Amino acid sequence: MYLLELKNRKSIDINLIPSAPFDEFEKIVCAENYRVISLFAQENLLYAILTEETNTKLFVSSTAVGDAYPSFTLKKPALHLFEREIFEKNNITPIGHPFLKPVREQKDYEFLKSSDLQTHEVAVGPVHAGIIEPGHFRFLCNGERVNHLEIMLGYQKRGVEKMLCKKPSITLAESICGDSTVAYAKTFAEIIEDLSNIEVDEKSKNIRIIALELERLGIHLGDIGAIAGDVAYQIGANVLAVTRTLAINTTLDICGNRFGKGLIKFGGVNYDINIVLVKQIQLVLDEIKERLNVMADAMFSNATVLSRLENTGCVTKKRAKEIGMVGMAARASGLQIDSRRLDDENFTIKSMKNGDVYSRAYQRYLEALQSIEIIENLLPKLTGEISKERKNINLKPNSFVVAINESWRGELCHCCATDENGYLKFYKIKDASFNNWFGLALAVRNNQISDFPVCNKSFDLSYCGFDL
Repeated sequence: MYLLELKNRKSIDINLIPSAPFDEFEKIVCAENYRVISLFAQENLLYAILTEETNTKLFVSSTAVGDAYPSFTLKKPALHLFEREIFEKNNITPIGHPFLKPVREQKDYEFLKSSDLQTHEVAVGPVHAGIIEPGHFRFLCNGERVNHLEIMLGYQKRGVEKMLCKKPSITLAESICGDSTVAYAKTFAEIIEDLSNIEVDEKSKNIRIIALELERLGIHLGDIGAIAGDVAYQIGANVLAVTRTLAINTTLDICGNRFGKGLIKFGGVNYDINIVLVKQIQLVLDEIKERLNVMADAMFSNATVLSRLENTGCVTKKRAKEIGMVGMAARASGLQIDSRRLDDENFTIKSMKNGDVYSRAYQRYLEALQSIEIIENLLPKLTGEISKERKNINLKPNSFVVAINESWRGELCHCCATDENGYLKFYKIKDASFNNWFGLALAVRNNQISDFPVCNKSFDLSYCGFDL
């Protein structure tokens, strides 16, 4: 009775959200048959967005708390980072939390230490040798073996959630996480469109999905190549880098840039895909598929490659579920989690089972092929014209809405509410990286420190999607 079922991208009156007694709320969020997608605080309320095991339904619940409450983490470890964020952002203490450290603040952060004289620390970052974003990795090692890894982020907090409330802007939303431009723009647009009763034509919806799958395809091709490069399989790195270019250049052909910036607008898309471009895209997909299959056959049967990838950086299915992993990395460990099930309960989920670097690399191969298939199925449906009308934003008051898409990393959840005047009261974003950074930390335990780069590449998590 304290759970309200939601529809993805469909707003409700915020006053309809059940306010549960704390004990009942605790039972809900800690229940084995529910997975918490997002847990956050606004003023003195805790909100939980949940789904059941089949990942086809959404629910919301809330409870009132003061400045403290008994922590959920010991009962459900997957909630540990959500609670740490609530403590940091809202100054609400989860009493009894076993690891109550800052999430994005470096001040007063204390890394785990070891008194064992055989253990030494290795610090990497936040400034890295490559041109990547800042993040600090602190290893506790015994010789070359990693006993523990702690990851400290928060070097580029931008306050994007507050900025989106002040000025709802697709330009801002698509700039939050550059390698997930389409996913962020699509999710944000769907929030505002629902709150403004803006209808999107079918062709524009299909173009958005095509762009999202091209984004997934391009990243997966690039990451398989990067993994190949990290284990010195240079032919794989080179061929897949070139093949990735075919995918991202297709996005360029659609909207004028490789990232998908400017493609999505409120009410649809700014760029059409005509019959000539449809035929061109199909030819490119045929070439990508042929190259990818040939390269995957060679790479994943190469003894040297397999010796580096198999049984490296393992996260078991049990552990992945326990810590709340999502997306491609979770599926590589055997979890059947994919947000596309919210839109199509019959969506086929591809998965592996061992949760090692090999599984995450091969999972990318499977999902790249699946993206190609999705795009190919949508191309014949691109008939008619897109809407060229410019829509005005006029948000419904006292409304609450959740929009979830499966970005290439995994579950991307945007949640917001409006006040009585129709202005955004709060906006909450959860990137898949929020769930999965701890998975990387666990994956490298008992591995050689020299295996960290390939483990890291196999997850390829976002700093800016975390440091909002």
